[in-house]
Amino acid sequence: MNFNGIIVAVVTFFLIGIFHPIVIKGEYYFSKKIWPIFLIVGIITLFISLFIENATISSLIAVFSISCFWSIGELFEQEKRVKKGWFPKNPNRKYN
Repeated sequence: MNFNGIIVAVVTFFLIGIFHPIVIKGEYYFSKKIWPIFLIVGIITLFISLFIENATISSLIAVFSISCFWSIGELFEQEKRVKKGWFPKNPNRKYN
């Protein structure tokens, strides 16, 4: 039996679950200005995934990379959600 697809699916599910609070906390403490970190990490891990021969591990690293890229957009969306009052504002930060 080949479990590679199931492994990739389960890890993808967990990565999405892990990145959700990372985006929320990242926006809360640092604002959307941390988006370049997600971009750099995403580019590096996508590049690394190209050189890994094991298809499962390469896929997992690529999924991590794409999760970083997706988080950039979510940071900007999170800022909007905070402005709407759906999430708490950081009292130690000035908002426009």
